Amino acid sequence: MRSLRVPIATMVFGASLVLMGGTASAVDISGTISSTLTITEDSQLVGNVTCTVTGAACITFAASGVTLKLNGFSMTGQADPVTGCSGSGTAGEHGILINGQRGVVIRGPGVVQRFRNQGIIISGGSSRVLVTQVTASTNCASGLWVGNGSSDNELEANISVRNGSATAACGGI
Repeated sequence: MRSLRVPIATMVFGASLVLMGGTASAVDISGTISSTLTITEDSQLVGNVTCTVTGAACITFAASGVTLKLNGFSMTGQADPVTGCSGSGTAGEHGILINGQRGVVIRGPGVVQRFRNQGIIISGGSSRVLVTQVTASTNCASGLWVGNGSSDNELEANISVRNGSATAACGGI
């Protein structure tokens, strides 16, 4: 029986192709995300992320029990770097969306910033979600928002600064 050796550079290149959009399974994430990245297995940031998705979330969870590690990197949206949105938000344009999932983890340290709506949103009856050691900064609405119907979630050691605007003064967590 012969063994197959794949150079590490080939594996990294193959994983980075997923970032153009679609579904990702256990990928290393960095660079530009131009359409919503849907993760279904544990994933991690291995570099800073710039999100150019308009009107939809940058990253969304499509399975329960999935962990996203930020590893000290940042996710940056298209909002104004000073005000977070220049007056009004863009519907659906969140940094990270957890909708109807159970047992999801977002583990920092890391920064979710400059999204034209919520930085991180937990909604749709999501439960047992853990968000820890994340800094949410300069997002147009809340840095971290837990919607009605979501329960038994744990938010620990997070920082929320400069979120919200004159028309969306919700702000922090």
